[in-house]
Amino acid sequence: MSAHQYDEGHTVAGWTGFGIATVGAGVLGLGVCLVSAALLAGGLAIAVVSLLVTWLLHLTGWGKPPGRRPREQWGWRVRDLSARAGHPGCLGCRLAGRGRRTAVPTAAVVRAGGEPEPAPAVDSAG
Repeated sequence: MSAHQYDEGHTVAGWTGFGIATVGAGVLGLGVCLVSAALLAGGLAIAVVSLLVTWLLHLTGWGKPPGRRPREQWGWRVRDLSARAGHPGCLGCRLAGRGRRTAVPTAAVVRAGGEPEPAPAVDSAG
């Protein structure tokens, strides 16, 4: 039996991003030791690539949302099929324009005679 009862991470997206970020940190550290602007820039570029690759893999379903999941979804090679709709509370999904949106309730304006006032037209040309 596992020592913990929760699955946090352990995904293809997480491990791939970690591996690329480790290489970027190594190049960045080498750049600091050798006082090389080219290595510093290269290390930072690799770190940015790490973020983008992790985000892309998360959006394609190889990452998982935070929180509890059923035990059969704990494996790191299990693809998350709910990623297309976006995960609630997920910054990466919100940045990609995904996620759960809730309708904003509109208040009904009532005229003095008790009749509701018609709703104003909304311009969707945005």
